[in-house]
Amino acid sequence: MTIEALAVEAASHWNGSVTRLLGNRENAVFEVLLPSGRAALRLHRQGYQDDAAIRSELWWCAAMARKGVAVPAALPSCSGDYLVKLSNGRNASIINWMQGEGFGEAAKPLPCAPEDRLTRHFALGELLANVHAATDRLILPADFTRPRWDIDGLVGKAPLWGRFWDHPAASPNQAEILWAARGFLRDQISSHQKDGGDFGLIHADVLRENILVNNGSLSLIDFDDSGFGFRLYDLGTALSQNLYEPDYPLIRDALVAGYGQTRSVNTKMVEVFTLARTCASVGWAAPRLAPNDPIHTSHIARAVMCAQTVMA
Repeated sequence: MTIEALAVEAASHWNGSVTRLLGNRENAVFEVLLPSGRAALRLHRQGYQDDAAIRSELWWCAAMARKGVAVPAALPSCSGDYLVKLSNGRNASIINWMQGEGFGEAAKPLPCAPEDRLTRHFALGELLANVHAATDRLILPADFTRPRWDIDGLVGKAPLWGRFWDHPAASPNQAEILWAARGFLRDQISSHQKDGGDFGLIHADVLRENILVNNGSLSLIDFDDSGFGFRLYDLGTALSQNLYEPDYPLIRDALVAGYGQTRSVNTKMVEVFTLARTCASVGWAAPRLAPNDPIHTSHIARAVMCAQTVMA
């Protein structure tokens, strides 16, 4: 069955019709038209999150949306379920439509003017603070389960996204630096944890394509990788795509300032978690992309550059 045919089957559970394919990377995402209006259909990738983890994600987003946080909430199917099992075993869910255009694209300069870049990153810091604060006010269901972006999940023997220091495309020198980065990160994050570093549910994938801009307001989508982790990892993830921007220090400071209005933040640890994300991205690419994909070399080069800066 084609992905389009599967989307039609899924949409029927909500009495909806498929309008267009929006993306088919990790999940396949379609715009659909429901009796209530536009919405986004997700065909969840098989073998990544189990049913309980997906239901937990949907519960979390709905709970935040009810508190006024700019995130999408799941919509119930005709049977009242938020998660539907399709004929091929794949899970489907539908979330409400979020207006806006992407914050930017990976590996491309930010499209807006320098002053707008700072304004937007300040607003992004505010949004992430709102996500974390709203989450802290929730009482999670007893069966709530999500992956853990803790020390082991980032730099343990088997990190969630793979052993980045073992990437086959890394040169001996690069592999040595990545290995050193692993030890550095473990030490720094362990100290952060001992000092009471903020830990809880995080988005864990705050990339430009997961941030929507609508007349200056921001919203956050795609919680597929969300889990329990250090809150500053969300800031580090956002900054990881900005390392080559000429005004990176100003972008970093704007993000930290927006977040720091209401939440505790340490700029040094934000840089540490930026390094953690660049390393995780190296591990992510290894099993997912063709061996000759240029993203391997670019991710490794970025992680090495970040490590040399942060560990200096």
